[in-house]
Amino acid sequence: MSALRRKLGDEYQVVSTSASGGGLPPPRAAPRGKRQRFVDKTGRCNVQHGNLGGETSRYLSDLFTTLVDLKWRWNLFIFILTYTVAWLFMASMWWVIAYMRGDLNKAHDDSYTPCVANVYNFPSAFLFFIETEATIGYGYRYITDKCPEGIILFLFQSILGSIVDAFLIGCMFIKMSQPKKRAETLMFSEHAAISMRDGKLTLMFRVGNLRNSHMVSAQIRCKLLKSRQTPEGEFLPLDQLELDVGFSTGADQLFLVSPLTICHVIDAKSPFYDLSQRSMQTEQFEIVVILEGIVETTGMTCQARTSYTEDEVLWGHRFFPVISLEEGFFKVDYSQFHATFEVPTPPYSVKEQEEMLLMSSPLIAPAVSNSKERNNSVECLDGLDEVGTKLPSKLQKITGREDFPKKLLRMSSTTSEKAYSMGDLPMKLQRISSVPGNSEEKLVSKTTKMMSDPISQSVADLPPKLQKLSGGGRMEGNLPPKLRKMNSDRFT
Repeated sequence: MSALRRKLGDEYQVVSTSASGGGLPPPRAAPRGKRQRFVDKTGRCNVQHGNLGGETSRYLSDLFTTLVDLKWRWNLFIFILTYTVAWLFMASMWWVIAYMRGDLNKAHDDSYTPCVANVYNFPSAFLFFIETEATIGYGYRYITDKCPEGIILFLFQSILGSIVDAFLIGCMFIKMSQPKKRAETLMFSEHAAISMRDGKLTLMFRVGNLRNSHMVSAQIRCKLLKSRQTPEGEFLPLDQLELDVGFSTGADQLFLVSPLTICHVIDAKSPFYDLSQRSMQTEQFEIVVILEGIVETTGMTCQARTSYTEDEVLWGHRFFPVISLEEGFFKVDYSQFHATFEVPTPPYSVKEQEEMLLMSSPLIAPAVSNSKERNNSVECLDGLDEVGTKLPSKLQKITGREDFPKKLLRMSSTTSEKAYSMGDLPMKLQRISSVPGNSEEKLVSKTTKMMSDPISQSVADLPPKLQKLSGGGRMEGNLPPKLRKMNSDRFT
């Protein structure tokens, strides 16, 4: 045996050939490289906005949200820088007033009344501003009534200081109380699993809450991200499809006290209707899971996110149970939270399973084999339906039922349809059919014999179209032999 290794980009494929030139074994699956995620396992979205141009001014229009969204190092830098600039600016304003009034040169004159007492230079003006802003008030430096411009500057300082405090302290408080940290105590299983549950192929993953505080009004949603091309030729690189995890039944509303297994039933409405174990080796998709709820302690809305790529979906696996009953309480074992085990699961997609079930059904097989005869019978029944509405009242009274010819032809087309038509026959015919030894052919002959005499008397009263139809015409060639014989006995 010799092995030929071929390099295909970053992947390798080993092809083995025999010395006798025998057949090639199936190639091994090439290892996949690291997938580029749209959403990380931690919930961070891998999206960067570029080439905004003049749209960056929109960030300044919502400055508070912009500051909250910044990283902590930038928040602390802006916090310290803003207070430093504000303090230096206001201290400079007090120093300018003292300089313009000449208080700096006459500060030690006891007979002179300055604007601010005991302000000799810029450091002393800065200390006066800090004492006033922080409401410390040592009592050594104070403003006098001989300085109206100082009174106006004091009012401006109070208003500006309140605005800066409200803006920066509020920003830091919101930054510290953001519910992102609460989302770190919400767990998602490392893998998703596909297996049978309640007789249906189901996609499953697990969620859990590590804290004793509850998530109020917890709700979960799933999105399938997959590239596709529309019939018009448009390529959608990240087309978002909704995965139903119980929206119609209310199962998406979670009481998240213990770990829960979230299920998506794969049916004809599911995007995974064509997904099989073999096709998963070539498919590329990403399942984004979004868990939302209100934090019980703070009342703020919290959102936790994760994602599963196609290589993180295990076919034919099920999650280990993690809840056990102890003395007086239920215990959750989080060591088995991510653990799965294999279970028997058909490797076919739901579509393939339905097609195989349809082909193997004993009730459908005769219908497929006799489809040609059924089509001919249906054409005959449609023709009689159009004519039956035009029958004279005399013929309708003789037959007793307006739709009897249609039911009689349907009874003679296939075995199953004859059985279902027995309930529409008169009681006398039903009693005859229930006697053992009476075959279906005898029943049909007795039926035609009972109906032949009154119908033959009224053939002359039929319209020309129906008389032509009863005499054979073009429809006779399309009828089965048994039905053709029955019609000939009935109309002669």
